[in-house]
Amino acid sequence: MFARGIRGATTVEHNEEQEILSATSELLHAIIAANDCRPEDISYVFITVTQDLTATFPARAIRTMSGWELVPLMCALEVPVENSLPKCIRLMVQVNTTKSQSEINHIYLKAAQALRPDIVNLTNPQ
Repeated sequence: MFARGIRGATTVEHNEEQEILSATSELLHAIIAANDCRPEDISYVFITVTQDLTATFPARAIRTMSGWELVPLMCALEVPVENSLPKCIRLMVQVNTTKSQSEINHIYLKAAQALRPDIVNLTNPQ
Protein backbone atom coordinates (compact mmCIF):
# COMPACT_ATOMS: atom_id res chain seq x y z
CA MET A 1 0.00 0.00 0.00
CA PHE A 2 1.09 3.52 -0.78
CA ALA A 3 -0.20 6.87 0.47
CA ARG A 4 -1.22 8.79 -2.65
CA GLY A 5 -2.64 12.26 -3.08
CA ILE A 6 -5.61 12.71 -5.35
CA ARG A 7 -6.25 16.24 -6.58
CA GLY A 8 -9.59 17.62 -7.57
CA ALA A 9 -11.25 20.97 -8.20
CA THR A 10 -14.58 22.39 -9.22
CA THR A 11 -16.31 25.74 -9.35
CA VAL A 12 -19.66 27.19 -8.36
CA GLU A 13 -21.64 30.02 -9.92
CA HIS A 14 -22.72 31.67 -6.65
CA ASN A 15 -21.50 31.99 -3.08
CA GLU A 16 -24.49 30.06 -1.77
CA GLU A 17 -24.44 27.37 0.90
CA GLN A 18 -26.34 24.69 -1.01
CA GLU A 19 -24.35 25.23 -4.20
CA ILE A 20 -21.02 24.92 -2.33
CA LEU A 21 -22.17 21.78 -0.51
CA SER A 22 -23.51 20.17 -3.70
CA ALA A 23 -20.34 20.95 -5.68
CA THR A 24 -18.11 19.58 -2.92
CA SER A 25 -20.14 16.38 -2.70
CA GLU A 26 -20.16 15.97 -6.48
CA LEU A 27 -16.39 16.41 -6.65
CA LEU A 28 -15.65 13.94 -3.86
CA HIS A 29 -18.02 11.36 -5.36
CA ALA A 30 -16.27 11.73 -8.72
CA ILE A 31 -12.84 11.30 -7.09
CA ILE A 32 -13.80 8.18 -5.15
CA ALA A 33 -15.57 6.62 -8.14
CA ALA A 34 -12.65 7.28 -10.51
CA ASN A 35 -10.15 5.86 -8.02
CA ASP A 36 -12.22 3.03 -6.52
CA CYS A 37 -11.82 4.37 -2.95
CA ARG A 38 -13.73 3.72 0.25
CA PRO A 39 -13.82 5.98 3.32
CA GLU A 40 -11.65 3.51 5.26
CA ASP A 41 -8.93 3.95 2.58
CA ILE A 42 -8.77 7.72 3.17
CA SER A 43 -6.27 9.24 5.61
CA TYR A 44 -7.68 12.77 5.31
CA VAL A 45 -9.28 15.31 2.99
CA PHE A 46 -7.84 18.81 2.77
CA ILE A 47 -10.26 21.33 1.26
CA THR A 48 -9.47 24.83 0.06
CA VAL A 49 -11.72 27.54 -1.33
CA THR A 50 -11.08 30.87 -2.96
CA GLN A 51 -11.74 33.92 -0.80
CA ASP A 52 -15.04 34.64 -2.57
CA LEU A 53 -16.65 31.52 -1.07
CA THR A 54 -17.78 32.30 2.47
CA ALA A 55 -21.34 30.94 2.72
CA THR A 56 -20.38 27.65 4.41
CA PHE A 57 -17.59 25.22 5.22
CA PRO A 58 -17.43 22.76 2.29
CA ALA A 59 -16.38 20.03 4.75
CA ARG A 60 -20.01 19.94 5.90
CA ALA A 61 -20.92 18.17 2.65
CA ILE A 62 -18.44 15.38 3.34
CA ARG A 63 -19.25 15.12 7.02
CA THR A 64 -22.86 14.21 6.19
CA MET A 65 -21.90 11.39 3.78
CA SER A 66 -22.44 7.91 5.16
CA GLY A 67 -19.17 6.32 6.29
CA TRP A 68 -17.20 9.59 6.21
CA GLU A 69 -17.91 10.65 9.81
CA LEU A 70 -14.45 9.63 11.06
CA VAL A 71 -12.35 10.86 8.12
CA PRO A 72 -10.33 13.93 9.19
CA LEU A 73 -11.28 17.05 7.21
CA MET A 74 -9.77 20.51 7.10
CA CYS A 75 -10.87 23.65 5.27
CA ALA A 76 -8.60 26.55 4.35
CA LEU A 77 -8.48 29.60 2.12
CA GLU A 78 -6.47 29.59 -1.09
CA VAL A 79 -3.62 32.04 -1.51
CA PRO A 80 -5.26 35.10 -3.14
CA VAL A 81 -3.26 35.15 -6.38
CA GLU A 82 -4.27 37.89 -8.79
CA ASN A 83 -6.41 36.66 -11.72
CA SER A 84 -6.85 33.19 -10.22
CA LEU A 85 -9.96 31.14 -10.99
CA PRO A 86 -12.87 32.53 -8.92
CA LYS A 87 -15.37 30.54 -6.86
CA CYS A 88 -13.16 27.48 -6.83
CA ILE A 89 -13.21 24.51 -4.43
CA ARG A 90 -10.18 22.22 -4.34
CA LEU A 91 -9.76 18.85 -2.64
CA MET A 92 -6.62 16.93 -1.76
CA VAL A 93 -7.58 13.41 -0.77
CA GLN A 94 -4.87 11.24 0.74
CA VAL A 95 -5.67 7.63 0.00
CA ASN A 96 -3.97 4.36 0.91
CA THR A 97 -3.87 2.36 -2.31
CA THR A 98 -1.94 -0.15 -4.33
CA LYS A 99 -2.22 2.10 -7.41
CA SER A 100 0.90 3.67 -8.85
CA GLN A 101 1.17 7.44 -9.13
CA SER A 102 0.35 7.21 -12.85
CA GLU A 103 -2.83 5.20 -12.14
CA ILE A 104 -4.34 7.89 -9.90
CA ASN A 105 -7.22 9.79 -11.52
CA HIS A 106 -7.26 13.49 -10.64
CA ILE A 107 -10.65 15.10 -11.24
CA TYR A 108 -11.35 18.62 -12.49
CA LEU A 109 -14.96 19.63 -13.04
CA LYS A 110 -16.69 22.64 -14.59
CA ALA A 111 -14.49 25.74 -15.08
CA ALA A 112 -11.77 24.14 -12.92
CA GLN A 113 -10.80 22.02 -15.93
CA ALA A 114 -8.81 25.08 -17.02
CA LEU A 115 -6.50 24.62 -14.01
CA ARG A 116 -4.93 21.43 -15.38
CA PRO A 117 -5.79 21.03 -19.07
CA ASP A 118 -2.75 18.76 -19.38
CA ILE A 119 -4.42 16.03 -17.34
CA VAL A 120 -8.16 16.65 -17.65
CA ASN A 121 -8.61 14.45 -20.71
CA LEU A 122 -6.23 11.83 -19.33
CA THR A 123 -7.89 11.31 -15.98
CA ASN A 124 -11.49 12.52 -15.99
CA PRO A 125 -13.99 9.77 -16.71
CA GLN A 126 -16.21 10.52 -19.70
